[in-house]
Amino acid sequence: MNEHWENLDTLREPLLAWYAAHRRVLPWREEPSPYRTWVSEIMLQQTRVTAVLPYFDRFMRELPDVRALAAAPEERLFKLWEGLGYYSRARNLHRAAKTVVDDYGGELPRTYGELRSLPGIGDYTASAIASINYGAPEPAVDGNLLRVAARVAGCGEDIMDAKVRRLFRDKLAAAIDRECPGPWNQAMMDLGATVCVPNGEPLCGECPARPFCAAYRADMTKVLPVRAEKKKRRAEERTVFLLLRSGALAVRQRPDTGLLAKLTEYPNVEGNLDEASARVALARWGVKPVSLAPCGAAKHIFTHVEWQMKGFAAEVEGNCPDFRWVDAAEFETLAIPAAFKAYTAQARDLLKSVNKR
Repeated sequence: MNEHWENLDTLREPLLAWYAAHRRVLPWREEPSPYRTWVSEIMLQQTRVTAVLPYFDRFMRELPDVRALAAAPEERLFKLWEGLGYYSRARNLHRAAKTVVDDYGGELPRTYGELRSLPGIGDYTASAIASINYGAPEPAVDGNLLRVAARVAGCGEDIMDAKVRRLFRDKLAAAIDRECPGPWNQAMMDLGATVCVPNGEPLCGECPARPFCAAYRADMTKVLPVRAEKKKRRAEERTVFLLLRSGALAVRQRPDTGLLAKLTEYPNVEGNLDEASARVALARWGVKPVSLAPCGAAKHIFTHVEWQMKGFAAEVEGNCPDFRWVDAAEFETLAIPAAFKAYTAQARDLLKSVNKR
């Protein structure tokens, strides 16, 4: 299939006209600022707009500017982020905010290069902030822009390949509307999210690119864009423990690096243990079960790994130096990763039942 990159130039005018009529109304657009754009784009990584909306509203109410974010305790930041997942995004936001306060007087830098140097800000986010808030002609190349460009231009190269992505960025940089790069980027995002969709049939009848779209003309919208098949996730079995002692629940902090780094979790071990093995695990921690009962199975999917979990609830005696024992009030202040969601509901119920005795 021949590539027609000139179609991206042809799209420029009808795209902006379409956007004027069909743009999504989103809070970070209605009250635009570099800070709001930054936070929204970080939240939107790997996350749907509908899921982000309540988090963004709550985040802005409590941390309305860079200085407030930089000064926030890490535990409180994680609590605000709880349920969004990919907590490294929140950690990098925090680090970057401190850099902005210390090195830029609390104002996000204006250039793509300086933005790109901040923790957690990659090519896409730097381009989004620079174009939307500072008028820089930088294409914000995400999955939406790659999909639209691949179909409109008829490019059959693997968009997961780094070299191909650089090619797309060059072509999109040439096609961007230099007079209004922010609206152009947002229009491409909206077109990819609502019309030239990733899953299911694209709504070609509603698309401003339909008259000249190479994929539509060749009946290849189901084929493009081309993506290399993802590596299969590895499965990890884990056993999670909800341990109560004198009305308090055991939690602990995960290691400083790696998956879910520094977050609070319930004690857990590798493997799906039976009751006898669970008692051995408790003994190794230095606690003795007064009661022990299964509390169900759960699954959580990360990008590259899937946790297959089973759980036990137990009232115990003794202590373990790695554990922190929290009451019901303190429990509600903790940011427990969504990976443990099935057990968090049970932990809350267990604490409530203990307090009623």
